Amino acid sequence: MVYIDDNIWDFSLDDALAAVSEQRREQALRYHHELGRRQCLRAYLLLIEALQKEYGIGGCPLFDYSEHGKPLLRDHPGIHFSLSHCREAVACVVGDRPVGIDIESVGRYRESLARYAMSDSELSAIAAAGSSDGLSAPAVAAAGRDLAFTRLWTMKEAFLKCSGRGLGDGLKSVLDGVDESLFTTVVDPRRRFVCTVFPAVGED
Repeated sequence: MVYIDDNIWDFSLDDALAAVSEQRREQALRYHHELGRRQCLRAYLLLIEALQKEYGIGGCPLFDYSEHGKPLLRDHPGIHFSLSHCREAVACVVGDRPVGIDIESVGRYRESLARYAMSDSELSAIAAAGSSDGLSAPAVAAAGRDLAFTRLWTMKEAFLKCSGRGLGDGLKSVLDGVDESLFTTVVDPRRRFVCTVFPAVGED
């Protein structure tokens, strides 16, 4: 199941620090800014909620890490999860098979980044999403391009996180041959963020 929470600022930071595992507390305190600490803690609290609701597991989970840095549940190796956060929200997915999730703020399109990360066909799809039909205002066309780019980026990250691989030089070809129907994408109604899960699972 997928859990998304955009209430990053609506909880007590001190209470959250006291409620999580020492492992997660130390990780959160490595962030120098409050936003980073809140994102780290809220994503973890969302995982606690998901494990309780979906599996009846209480307490604060501890993590081990794969050779590529993918977090694993130390005491429940048969349960898979993935966490992600952006400026506006945090996201968590849990399941009985490997899963990956990515949530990103919808930002302004940057051609240099797009050419680095996207294949020719993906660049064409982004361009089509941002093309003007003569009726739309330029700002509307730009918003379509921004959203299309962000969606593809989250698909790539979710796929890589599911596989346990990190972002690397092969970004352009990451989705080659991957069935797009295996992804679930949620767009915030106000278009502040995009969240994608691979493989597709339910949403809470």
